[in-house]
Amino acid sequence: MKPRLRRHSCRLPLAFCLLSGFLSSCGYHVAGRGDLIPKEVRTIAVLPFTNATPRYKIEQYLTRAVHHELATRARFRVTPEEGEADATLRGAVTNIFITPVIFDPASGRATSIQVITQLQATLAERRTGKVLYQNQYFEARERYEVSVDPRAYFEESEVALERMSRSVARSLVSAILEKF
Repeated sequence: MKPRLRRHSCRLPLAFCLLSGFLSSCGYHVAGRGDLIPKEVRTIAVLPFTNATPRYKIEQYLTRAVHHELATRARFRVTPEEGEADATLRGAVTNIFITPVIFDPASGRATSIQVITQLQATLAERRTGKVLYQNQYFEARERYEVSVDPRAYFEESEVALERMSRSVARSLVSAILEKF
């Protein structure tokens, strides 16, 4: 019996080595490491997003957040001027849904809000017009808490809008860099 146990115990490491070798050769890779924008693109113009929603200033927050996210996270110089850039990012906020998801049982006021932002984004080389990234149905979600204490309550929507814009910008820049 002992030789038989030994033979089986040697098969497991061999099977593991073969499986890991197979998986490493079949195209699997770690997400979040890519920058699939051509090396010739050194400067990206982030043009002001347009707003097709009734939500005031959402496009300004998103434009500013995407500009900041590209500038701090990627290898590009970011500019608002299209003439100075190798590629141009255009965006449009197409919809925003703000929905209460949790209510305070005592006051009946919402304590947690879900914000769903839908937008369109296109990154194209300025010289050739070649589209490097395009998503007509990009969607990002953000949840935030609302104070139910009337003494501590203040208008939280602007703060939430800024936070939501930063979250959307992180998701959008990740999608652009990795072509998701």
